[in-house]
Amino acid sequence: MDRRSEMHRRERRRYLIGFGGSLGLTLAVFAIAYRFGIETPGVYLAIGLLGLAQLVVQLVYFLHIDRRRSSREDLDLVLFSTLVLLIIICGTVWILGNLAHRMHMHVM
Repeated sequence: MDRRSEMHRRERRRYLIGFGGSLGLTLAVFAIAYRFGIETPGVYLAIGLLGLAQLVVQLVYFLHIDRRRSSREDLDLVLFSTLVLLIIICGTVWILGNLAHRMHMHVM
């Protein structure tokens, strides 16, 4: 086998592992929600942890972001984008919560 077909085979295998991992994690979330119900304590924690695992699988197998020096800039870009999104989301929740408090609205 030549080098190019070996690299192609390795990449295809990597994508299939990523797809299988993503599919397995997604099915696990649905199974937990179906089996225990969404109101059961701890289900949200399990869904959040499986979501973080899904994020790691997506970053490693599809975006090829790992700890190598060559992909350090990509990791910095993803982390900066995540920080900006968290600032936007937390700021929105803070402002809306403050508005609800000032208008004497009670959160259910």
